[in-house]
Amino acid sequence: MILEQYYLGCLSHASYLIGDETTRTAVIVDPQRDVQMYLDKARARGLEVKHVILTHFHADFVAGHLELAQHTGAVIHLGACAKAEYAHHAWKEGEVLAFGKVRLEVLETPGHTPEGISILVYDLAKDAQRPQAVLTGDTLFVGDVGRPDLMASIGITARELAGQMYDSLHAKLLKLPDDVMVYPAHGAGSMCGKSLSADTYSTIGAQRATNYMLQPMDKEQFIALATSDQPTAPAYFAYDATLNRKHRALLDDNLKQSSTSVSLEELLGVQKDGALVLDVREPAAFEPAHLAGSLNIGLSGKFATWAGFLIDPERAIVLVAEPEREAEAAMRLGRVGFERVRGFLRGGAEAFAQCPDLMRRVERVEPAGMKTRLASGERQVVLDVRGAGEWREGHIEGSLNVPLQELDRRVAELPREKRIALHCQSGYRSSIACGILERHGFTGFTDLVGGIAGWRAAGLPIATAAAVRS
Repeated sequence: MILEQYYLGCLSHASYLIGDETTRTAVIVDPQRDVQMYLDKARARGLEVKHVILTHFHADFVAGHLELAQHTGAVIHLGACAKAEYAHHAWKEGEVLAFGKVRLEVLETPGHTPEGISILVYDLAKDAQRPQAVLTGDTLFVGDVGRPDLMASIGITARELAGQMYDSLHAKLLKLPDDVMVYPAHGAGSMCGKSLSADTYSTIGAQRATNYMLQPMDKEQFIALATSDQPTAPAYFAYDATLNRKHRALLDDNLKQSSTSVSLEELLGVQKDGALVLDVREPAAFEPAHLAGSLNIGLSGKFATWAGFLIDPERAIVLVAEPEREAEAAMRLGRVGFERVRGFLRGGAEAFAQCPDLMRRVERVEPAGMKTRLASGERQVVLDVRGAGEWREGHIEGSLNVPLQELDRRVAELPREKRIALHCQSGYRSSIACGILERHGFTGFTDLVGGIAGWRAAGLPIATAAAVRS
C-alpha cells in the first residue's frame, strides 16, 4: 500500500494519495484545485487515478475533484448526506472500496459539516482486521476538532453540529486502536479550528491523551467548548463551500483569462469601472511606490486567506506582480475560488514608475525612529492590526488594536487629526492595512519596518496591559 500526504502550507491543507501497485490504482483524497501534482505523482508510481474522495464540502479552498475527474475519468465519492450538482457516488456508513492490497471503509462523522466522513485505511498485506490509518477530514485535527459554526446559512446550528461532533468522536473515532495513524485535512494556521497543531499527523492514542477536545467531559461541556472563541471566518468560506457543491468551471479555463497582459491605460480603465488592482509584491516594494487605489497582499504570506477576508470573490481583479509571478498569483487565487482575474499589468511596477501623479507611497520607519517620534510628543497614534490575542501577549504602550480583518468596518474609530503609525507582527499585514486606509482617504501614515518583532529585536519596551480600544 502507498499512502502519501501532500501539505500545502499557504492554505494549511493536507491531501492524500492512496495507491496499490498490484492493480495500479490510485485514490486522491481532498485534492487541491491545481491537480497536476497528483497526476505526476501517480504516473511516477505507475498508477492511474481512478477515484477521488472529498471528506466534506471544504469552505477554505475549492477542491480539485472536478479537475481530476475531467483529466482521468475518476469516480467522485462524497458522504451519503452530501448533495451536489455533479455525478458522484454517495458513500454510506460501513461501505467499502477495495482494490488489490488496499481496503477503504467509510465512517460518517458529521460535526464540522453534516456530510462529513472519515476514511479507514487498511493495508491488507499487514493486517486485514485493524486499520493502519484514518483520514479524518475536518472532524478530528491534530490538537483540535473541526469548528461547528460554519453552516448556519443552511439551517443547522452550531450547537446541533457540535453535538453530532461529540457523537462522531466518541462513538466512532475514539473507538479505534491507539496505534491507528490520524491524517487530517488541515494543520496549524487553518481557520477551520482554533488550536490546530503544527504537526500534520498523529495517532489516535496521542490525540486521546493530549487533544484538549478529547479530554473527559460530558456532551454539554463539549458543545460549550466547541462553540466558543472560534476565530472569525473569512467571508469567502460560504462562497467556496457552495462552489464545492456545484458543477463549476474548471481551473484551467479560468486561468486562460488571467494570463492576459494589460497596458497601464487599460488597467486604469477597468479600475475606474470597479475592478480591484491587487498588488502582490512584498511590502518593501509596494510601500515606496504603488498605484493609487491598489491593495497589497504579498505572495510571501497567507495570500489566499487574506484575499478571502478582504476581497469580494465576485469583483474583477487586475494583478500587479513581479515579473514571472503573475501566474502564481492567479493560481493561488483560483485555489480559493477567485475566478474574475482579468489579467496582469504588463511590465509590473515599471509600467507606472514614471507616472508620479498615479502613485502613492507609505513612509517606512525603523523601530528607533518610531520610538523617537513617540517620545517627541508629536500627535500620533500607534495602530496595531494584529489579532486581539497577539495584542494581549505584548504590544507598544498606548497602541490601538484593530485586527486587520475588522479594519474596513471600524475605520471610523481612527483619529483623523493624528498621524497613524501602523504595525503588525512582521510588516505583512500592516502593508495590507495601508491600502485600506488609503481607500478611506487617510494620508501621511507610517509603517513600522519589521513590525512588533523588529521592535522587540531592537530591545524596545513591550506592554501587556489592557488595550486602549479593541
